[in-house]
Parts: sequence; structure tokens; C-alpha cells
Amino acid sequence: MAHIDLDDVSLHFRVRQRRRVALKEFLIHRMFRTSVNPFIEVRALDHIDLHLRDGDRVGIIGQNGAGKSTMLKLLAGIYPPTSGKRHVDGRISSLFDIALGFEPDCSGWENMSFRGYLLGETPRSIEAKKPQIAEFSELGDFLNMPVRYYSAGMLVRLAFSISTAIEPDILLVDEVLAVGDLQFQNKARQRMSEMMNHASLMVMVSHDLESIKKICKVGMWMAHGRIVQMGPVDEVVRAYVKSAQSAANAPLAA
Repeated sequence: MAHIDLDDVSLHFRVRQRRRVALKEFLIHRMFRTSVNPFIEVRALDHIDLHLRDGDRVGIIGQNGAGKSTMLKLLAGIYPPTSGKRHVDGRISSLFDIALGFEPDCSGWENMSFRGYLLGETPRSIEAKKPQIAEFSELGDFLNMPVRYYSAGMLVRLAFSISTAIEPDILLVDEVLAVGDLQFQNKARQRMSEMMNHASLMVMVSHDLESIKKICKVGMWMAHGRIVQMGPVDEVVRAYVKSAQSAANAPLAA
């Protein structure tokens, strides 16, 4: 049975204020033993408690910078928590950063293996899936070429075909993917719909509130790295929209 448990989980990043510092400025600050480029702590997720079980369909909403995509990456295991405990049971398919793991100088066939390994496939299992990945991608002889010569649309088409070839227990989706031309987009939507129906547990991030209400049963409203409200999706979306409208109508500070 697939499940997700986050117990008092926080995720903090330390980032530099500036990307570059001039040598003269660096030497002056070093002379006076002051930091020329101090760290800033970013509290991406703060004290999150989340318990999801088989059959849950969760839609995460919130403004940009609320921590939605960071939450998905933590659930996927890309980011380990700074504190607290994360326990995820079930095979995960992450439909974000879908081109992660590609080697530009290797062929499409070889990159099927590389990306497949990141998704938990074995050499034997991904080999068996390569024909169906190739057929779905419609890339034909281009699969024999290094992917550095692919157009952006071809690359995303291959990445999508690989990422959706596995049968996950837990599906993590960030926004709606626009993949290739119109004909291929229709195929992609159908494939996504099938994956959503078959996955035991799904967590989805989107700014499209109507899609969230149509696909998900549970809504999670996030702001400043925290869960503001979680419950029936219609109630959460209604509260979020009301809050956004109130903020938009609030008078500007003098």
C-alpha cells in the first residue's frame, strides 16, 4: 500500500547574497575580517506534517514561491529534509525535471537507459520497455543520434515518453506538460490521464484551479513554506481564491 508520511519536516537552504564578488572588494573585506558575501538562510519548507494514503489525489495550490515545487522534490527524494522525518512507501514517478539525467553526447536509445535508472528501472526492465518508448516518442531514426542535436521539442518528447513508461505507485506532477506538436499533445494528455487513474496515490501542483478541482479530491494550500489549509478540494480552493481577492483589493500602504 502506497503512503507518504512527513513528520515535522523542514527544509532550509543556505545561499550566497551575490553570485560574483570583485577581487578588490574581496581583499578589502578580508583585510577587515568581514564577510563580503554572507549566507542567507531560506526556509523553503517549515514544520510540515503530512500523511497521505492509498487512493489520495492531492492538489497543491499557492502563489509563486510558496514551496509547492520544493514539496514535490522533497517527496521524490531529490531534497533530503533538514530536520524531521520523511517516509515514502511505493514506487515513485516524478513528472518534473523530466530531462534530468540526459547525456547530450549519447543517443536517444542510451538516454532511455540513463533516465530509466534514475526512475528506478533495472537494465533488464528498461531494455524491455525501449520499443514502446520509441514507438510512443515517434522519433524514429533520430533515436540513433546524440540528443545534443535534438530540438527542444524532440528532447522533451523523448523525456516524456521515458518518464511515463513506468507504472508508479505514487505519481508526482508539477504543472501541465506541453509536449511537442498538437497531435502528440493529445497523446500525452491521454497517457497522463491513464497514469493518474492507475497510480495508487497522486500529488499534483498547478496554478490551474479548475484542473485541480476536476482531478483531485484533497486540496493543500501552501504559503511561505507552510501548509495553510488542507481538506476537501472545493473548500480549500474557495478559501485560497477568497484570500487572493482580499489581498488584491487591500489598500496600498502609504
